[in-house]
Amino acid sequence: MVGTPMVSHVLPGLEIIRELVARGHRVTYANSDHAAELIRSTGAEFVRHTSVLPVATNIWPDDPVAAASLFLDEAIEVLPQLRPVYDADPADLYLHDVGAYTGRVLAEAQGRELLQLSPTFVGWDGAEEVMGAAFAALPGADAYTARFAAWLAESGATTTDVAEFSGRPRQALALIPRAMQPHADLVDPGRVTFVGPCSRGRADRESWQRPAGAEKVLLVSLGSAYTRQPEFYRQCLAAFGELPGWHVVLQIGRYVDPAELGEVPGNVEVRSWVPQLAILEQADAFVTHAGMGSCAEALACGVPMIAVPQGAEQFTNADRLVELGVARRLDTADATAGALRTALRELLATPGLASRVAGLRADARAEGGAARAADLIEERLERITAAKG
Repeated sequence: MVGTPMVSHVLPGLEIIRELVARGHRVTYANSDHAAELIRSTGAEFVRHTSVLPVATNIWPDDPVAAASLFLDEAIEVLPQLRPVYDADPADLYLHDVGAYTGRVLAEAQGRELLQLSPTFVGWDGAEEVMGAAFAALPGADAYTARFAAWLAESGATTTDVAEFSGRPRQALALIPRAMQPHADLVDPGRVTFVGPCSRGRADRESWQRPAGAEKVLLVSLGSAYTRQPEFYRQCLAAFGELPGWHVVLQIGRYVDPAELGEVPGNVEVRSWVPQLAILEQADAFVTHAGMGSCAEALACGVPMIAVPQGAEQFTNADRLVELGVARRLDTADATAGALRTALRELLATPGLASRVAGLRADARAEGGAARAADLIEERLERITAAKG
């Protein structure tokens, strides 16, 4: 597995790695020290490389070209570090994150099989033309594409078209509920298999106890990348603090000092990091940034949401949750204490909410998760073994 160090990209596929190791496969996982502890916990062999992604500072550019350039810079940095390792010890099958271009290059240069693990939605027929045209019109896009093409030409990759290389995997497992996929009916089933959220086993190793006397539990979290929001957290305290019958878990990340929040009501526990899945298994509602990992976990746990998108694909995710009838959307600027409290009240009073979240929960779990993903990977390995004779 060749990954990227963002926690939001590591966690969705970690149980697949754990399952493959448990089944007796030798699995290496290339990543930076930022993800080392998570990876080693699976039993996989950690292959270290340095990274230029801003995971330490958590400062990501808003400009799409600048954001895309970060992952190209990462590939240019990582490939020469991993090439000696995997040239000396090639994998039978390369798994790679959607943002880990190095994994695809290694596989193509060695003539090996590859499979993308996508923690977010995948492309659909027609998406490349529409999204590609929009990206190409942005300032700096031409220079980015030219630099990417030059790197592909010298890297040993056999796929040298930038749009195809970065946007169209040969084969992929989508680690999300199919319900969250835009234009799901236009996704090529010959290339992409939806296995749904693959993180449920993690809840067995996480620990969180619902307080005695808590009639309902509300989790508030903006994930791992957009957590510098002290004013938003203060609005949440004003909205949900002392709300009768509710216990609130507020994750603020490691970049906000709890002292910035002021007085914390007695029904609120403030943490820099939380065992999210364990809490969602017991939660009644979730205020989320609508990152795909959080959306997937909440749907698999049957938890309705208030979506407060912060960046990237989160706006699309938030709108999709609203379409599914299991969420309310608030933009950050509108997320006042009054608006948050009203959104929670209206969300839980939505006719048919319980049946919709239950149906989506059942659908997400029926997609198979980590066990099905591991089955599909093993089928691929068996075909590789058979082809070798």
